[in-house]
Amino acid sequence: MGKITILIVDDHKLIRDSWSFILNSDPRFKVVGETNSGAEAYRIAQKKTPNVILMDVNMSPLSGFDITKQVLKLSPGSRVVGVSMHSMPAYAKRMLRLGAMGYVTKNSSKEEMMTAIVDVNNGKKYICEEIKGILADQALDDNPAKAGDINDLSRRELDIINLIKEGQSSREIALHLEISVKTVEVHRYNVLRKLKLKNSVALVNYINENGL
Repeated sequence: MGKITILIVDDHKLIRDSWSFILNSDPRFKVVGETNSGAEAYRIAQKKTPNVILMDVNMSPLSGFDITKQVLKLSPGSRVVGVSMHSMPAYAKRMLRLGAMGYVTKNSSKEEMMTAIVDVNNGKKYICEEIKGILADQALDDNPAKAGDINDLSRRELDIINLIKEGQSSREIALHLEISVKTVEVHRYNVLRKLKLKNSVALVNYINENGL
């Protein structure tokens, strides 16, 4: 049986180098490419058709969501594992909807990463223990007074939450996302409504309390 070939897509060189070293040290794996660029990821995937692509979700200007959707068109036989610093189930669900087979957070151990690679290569879906634990807690929590579910938010609303966390004003968010200030305010209103929060102060507290 041949080695599982892997493409690493991440915008941090230290992480790419670390993963390459760890995976190439295991006789089951062979890293055939690494990049911090969506365009380069497309080129490598199309040329080398890796078995597994480790895809950083939080990249810029193209996110891992954007790259995943396109790279699977160019290399449909590849299996994508989303990798993120965020432990929000909404991110994992979105990656799976886009065609990914697995999702792990950067809190996952190297053993769990390797298990994810092997499982998705064998056609199985893999969600890391951290995300499964959060989903289990949500399912068991029947407190009606609890804030709404962040998994109900759209991708744009999640983007806006991240920018709010960075302390950006509605005007700054509008410039960053190239939308109108009015559109930002509509999104902020919808976020508060979906999360059952009263105001922006409550939203900031929610972000901090949930480690978003």
